Amino acid sequence: MNYFESEYFKYKGYQLFCENVPLIEIADQQSTPTYVYSNKFFIDRYKEFDKAFAGLDHQIFFACKSNFNLSVIKTFVDAGSGVDVNSEGELFRALKAGASPKKIIMSGVGKTKNEIKLALENDLLMIKAESEEEILLINEIAGSLNTKARVAIRVNPDVDAKTHPYISTGLAKNKFGVDAATALRLFKLKKDLKNIKYTGIDMHIGSQITKVEPFVEAIEKLGELFQKVKSEGISLEHIDLGGGIGVAYNNEKTFSAEEFSNAVSPILKKLNCKVFFEPGRFLTANGGVLIAQVLYTKKNHDKNFIITDGAMNDLLRPSIYGAYHHIQPLTLTKDKKDITADVVGPVCESGDFLAKNVQITECKRGEFIAVLSAGAYGMVMSSNYNMRRRPAEVLVSGNNFKVVRRRESFESLLKDEIDLL
Repeated sequence: MNYFESEYFKYKGYQLFCENVPLIEIADQQSTPTYVYSNKFFIDRYKEFDKAFAGLDHQIFFACKSNFNLSVIKTFVDAGSGVDVNSEGELFRALKAGASPKKIIMSGVGKTKNEIKLALENDLLMIKAESEEEILLINEIAGSLNTKARVAIRVNPDVDAKTHPYISTGLAKNKFGVDAATALRLFKLKKDLKNIKYTGIDMHIGSQITKVEPFVEAIEKLGELFQKVKSEGISLEHIDLGGGIGVAYNNEKTFSAEEFSNAVSPILKKLNCKVFFEPGRFLTANGGVLIAQVLYTKKNHDKNFIITDGAMNDLLRPSIYGAYHHIQPLTLTKDKKDITADVVGPVCESGDFLAKNVQITECKRGEFIAVLSAGAYGMVMSSNYNMRRRPAEVLVSGNNFKVVRRRESFESLLKDEIDLL
């Protein structure tokens, strides 16, 4: 089989390393399943993106929905990033990680009253509104707090991002944002909304987008609306392009941050405003792996199964999206053949798999595997189904690694119930 390697995850001798740490050492010390992240990958991707748009007045906001570990958020905050949050919990984490409120954006199609109130009380940079009723509610809550809310309107540009339908967010049929005509009408309500200050126009057309053309089309549409709003005498400070840049999970042809900038910067420069970005997957996906141990192997008729201690509750993407994650051994062994197999977990669901019908090096009980490209939408989508403890998380930096989230204990999972007995 083909073994995927990078500057951050590669074989040295027979062992797979993350930076300068052998993954087998982490597996032995922390047990499995465990998420392992490369700190250097995170920093390098952030710098790459930031450098690509150096010619624009811009700000990056790490979309922490992709990976909300406190140490991961702090890594980006320390690098100069703001944070895009989508819930009260993500806001709590961003603040705990040291993010300045003035560099936090509150997103989300269904914000609660309490989330809006928290955003205003913490004086976040802005709230990204997605409906007329939400704007009216923000105005009401801001009035009760005797403050003025900074608000941007998320516009749905009706552009096909050509990605998985579950993560496509920019079509008219999707639940996110409002159409351009509605947005223009809402901007014109400015005089009636005494407690709102409009600051910008935002979009987010989807996730795992591998072609730059949908971005170009959407930005052109957003630019036209920006100019229309400006012609109405309404001053806006920024345009927010969201995130969604695709990454390679299985040799997909994607585009670089530099190619992205080359395609969209000429359009953006004409608007003469600040440009916001909200990358998440681009900054983290290929900077993480999930390591797991083989519990058993078996064959049903002609079907091979590799049963591991990693399950759908640890990494949901294959089950929910049919997503591909390359899987390879932590330790290379001579004279092993490749087989076609399903890599599955111990959860009592037929949907509990990490891969189906993949070419993989034959594994034996007790050996370890690495599920690649697991740094985004991995741990954040995990659960306690079958009362399984969620994995530990480890951050590697050069020759060293540290546990940045311990594996859950059974006692901690019961605490909120036992306290009530």
